[in-house]
Amino acid sequence: MRLLVLGATGPTGRLLVGQALAAGHEVTALVRNPARMPAADPRLTVVQGDATRVDDITAAARGADAVLVTLGSGKSIHSDIASRSTAALVPALKAVGVSRVIVLSAYGVGNTADDAGLVMWLAYRVAMRSLFADKATADAALRASGLEWTLVYAVSLTNGPRTGSYGVHSRLKSHGMPRISRADVAEFMLAQVQDTTWLHRTAILGG
Repeated sequence: MRLLVLGATGPTGRLLVGQALAAGHEVTALVRNPARMPAADPRLTVVQGDATRVDDITAAARGADAVLVTLGSGKSIHSDIASRSTAALVPALKAVGVSRVIVLSAYGVGNTADDAGLVMWLAYRVAMRSLFADKATADAALRASGLEWTLVYAVSLTNGPRTGSYGVHSRLKSHGMPRISRADVAEFMLAQVQDTTWLHRTAILGG
């Protein structure tokens, strides 16, 4: 399949691209700085552009079978990248007739924070309030888009190995600080390209 990845130079995005190429997919990576992702594989096309610009996404998405989004906020807890990228993504995909989109959000966004343990609830509602409010806005826009979306809410991410052993939930009441590896998140997201189990649903990973 032909896949477009937004956020390909981030820690989860790089793993996703690697797994997609290993599985035989053709991948286009839309990135701000192509030097951060050299096209070492003949099935990888690196396109310079901005994931918050409709025209850039439109150009990169032509011919894609699905789009996977792993955009992150870096170290900022006040980023609005999620809402700005989704505002560009939806019209861009509609313009080129691409409907399948899998987006990485975060556990703690929206009412999932109410299922978290006390320490994490405080982090979500206080320290991460602005960032997660922006993600909630983005997620609501995606749900209302008419696209064939899947939202992925992952608990705290680690750089651990790919295990293939993790829970997938429609609701998760957590205790302490649950974790999941980025490699496992990438595995799940890639699987959704050809799996409709979580179509028009929010999958919570962890536990």
